[in-house]
Amino acid sequence: MITSQGTVLTNQPWKELYQAAISEPDLNKLPERLSSAEAAVVARARELFYTIGDDGEEGESLDYAMCILHTLRESLNRRDRVDIAGRVAMTMSSKAKWQTAS
Repeated sequence: MITSQGTVLTNQPWKELYQAAISEPDLNKLPERLSSAEAAVVARARELFYTIGDDGEEGESLDYAMCILHTLRESLNRRDRVDIAGRVAMTMSSKAKWQTAS
């Protein structure tokens, strides 16, 4: 796969977990997929740092992947907060209607 920045992703384990996370359609499974992918990206970045110092191309791919995963997690968290706020607003609205009807 080629990302929007032109980086080629091959079938290394962190890349498979990254692909699984960004492709996950089930919002209930997404947090776990994101956590697994983030952990794999961090582990690979550490491995690169300690074994070969720095692999510019893969290092850039890791940075890009982590940014995408972070953005996806933030979007999911924001969606959850909006959903909760919406339910609270609906509950309060219903309660207000019930109180005025009494």
